[in-house]
Amino acid sequence: MNDIKDILVIGGGINGVGIARDAAGRGLSVTLIERDDLAAHTSSASTKLIHGGLRYLEYYEFRLVREALMERERLLHIAPHIIWPLTFILPEGPRSRAGWKLRAGLWLYDHLAPRQSLPASQALRFARHPAGEILADNIRRGFSYSDCWVEDSRLVILNAMDARERGAEIRLHTSLSKAAVVDGVWHAEIESASGQRETLLGRCLVNAAGPWVGDILGTVLHLPTHKSVRKVKGSHIIVPRLYDEDFAFILQNPDGRIIFVIPYEGAFSLIGTTDIPYDGDPAQVQITPEETAYLCACASRYLRKPVVPADVVRSYSGVRPLYDDHAANASAVTRDYVLDLEKGPGAPVLSVFGGKITTYRRLAEHALQLLEPELGKATGQSWTATAALPGGDFPGADFDRFLQQLSSRYAGFPVALLRRYARAYGTRAERILAGHQRPEELGEDLGGGLYEAEVQYLVAQEWANTPEDILWRRSKLSLHVPSGTEQRLRQYLEKTISKR
Repeated sequence: MNDIKDILVIGGGINGVGIARDAAGRGLSVTLIERDDLAAHTSSASTKLIHGGLRYLEYYEFRLVREALMERERLLHIAPHIIWPLTFILPEGPRSRAGWKLRAGLWLYDHLAPRQSLPASQALRFARHPAGEILADNIRRGFSYSDCWVEDSRLVILNAMDARERGAEIRLHTSLSKAAVVDGVWHAEIESASGQRETLLGRCLVNAAGPWVGDILGTVLHLPTHKSVRKVKGSHIIVPRLYDEDFAFILQNPDGRIIFVIPYEGAFSLIGTTDIPYDGDPAQVQITPEETAYLCACASRYLRKPVVPADVVRSYSGVRPLYDDHAANASAVTRDYVLDLEKGPGAPVLSVFGGKITTYRRLAEHALQLLEPELGKATGQSWTATAALPGGDFPGADFDRFLQQLSSRYAGFPVALLRRYARAYGTRAERILAGHQRPEELGEDLGGGLYEAEVQYLVAQEWANTPEDILWRRSKLSLHVPSGTEQRLRQYLEKTISKR
C-alpha cells in the first residue's frame, strides 16, 4: 500500500508550490502534481511585479493592499536575485484622476504598512525630470513611487526547488484523473504524460489548479461549492525598448484602467495588461488584434514616441483565476484570495480562489492554518517570511556586492554572462561555474551564451525538458538567442534526456 501523504497539492502555479514549500518546511509529507510544466500558465503570464496594488485602493481593498505591501518587503529580502526595486512614474494626463486623489492614494500607499527598503512617493515636474523627454509635451507633472520587479516563473521554480529540498515530491506532466475518499483518506488516481497510472493517498487535498479550480471541484471531485472563479484574461505586448531610462510608467486611461510600460530584458519594453472576461480554455489563451491595438493606443496617449502593432516582437496572455465577487467590471473584480475548506465526504479539500503573486507566501500560511486541525497534528510555526529561497542567501540581500564577488572569482567570464547567472540563480550559479575559468569550459554554446553546463543544470535541478521550458520559463533567452538555437537545444535535450 502507498504511504499516506499529509497533503496532496494539485497545481504547479505559484500558490500550489508556495503551499507545498511551507508544508514541507513544517515537516509534513507532501506530493504536488502538475499536468504541465511549473508556471506553465497564469504564473508566467503576469506583469512581473511584486506590488501592493496601488489601484486596489480605489476599491477600498485596504487589507489586501496592506498585506501585499508587507509581503513586498519580505519577498525582496528572501529572493533578492529575482526581485528588485523599480521606480514608477505616474503622469497626470488630460483625463486622468485628479491630482489630489493621486496624492492621497500615494500617501496611503506609503503608510499602510512599514516601509524599510523603498523610498516614499514624491510629486514631480517633468520639466526637471528625465521623464519629460519621454512623455508628450502636454503632460507636465505627476508623481513617482516604488514597487518591485520579479521574475515570475523563476519565483515558482525556486519555491518548488525549496519544497523538494525539504522533502516534498514534485511530479510534473501528471494529471489528476479522479479522486474519492475511502476510510477517511483521499485516493487520487493520477496519470503521467506517458500514460502510466497510479493512486496517491493523502489526508488532505489542496486544489490550487488556478483557472481549473472549479473544474477540479466539479468534474474530478464531484463536490458542490457556492464559490466560483471569474476568469479574466490579461495580455501583454513586448516591443523594442521605448526609452533608455530605468524607470517604468503607470498610465491612466479614459476607461479608468491603468497599464504599465516597463523596461524589459534590456533591449525591450513590456506593456500591459488588459482585463477581459474569458470563457475559453485557459491553456489556449492568446492575445487578440483588438487587445494589441488597445495597449498600443494606451501607451501612445502618453508617450512622445507612438507605439504601433507592427512594433510588437512578442506577446503573451494568461487567465487570472479571480474569486467571483460579482463585480460588474472585470477590472473591479477583487484580487484578494479566498480559501474554501470543505470537509467533503470524510476528508478535507482546500480550494484556492483568486490571489496574486505578491501574496502567495501569506496565502500559503493561511492555508496551513486551516489545514492544521484537519491533519490531527501540529504543523509547527510559520517560517517562510525570513528563509531565503534557493540562491537568495547572499549577505545583506546585496545583489551588487554579490555580483562583484562573483565577477572577481570568475574573472575569465564576460560580466554580462555572470550578471545573467547571478540574477537567475543567485548563489546557485556556483553549481554551473565551479571549476571553470572560461566560458568555453562550460561546453558548447547552443546560441546566445546558452552553454551546455547551464542546460544540464536546468534539466537536473529545475525539471526542464523542452526548449520552451528553458528559453521562456526558466529564462527569457527566447528574446535574445539567434535563429537556430531552439532547434539545436531541442536536439541536445532529446539526446541528454534519453540518456537519463
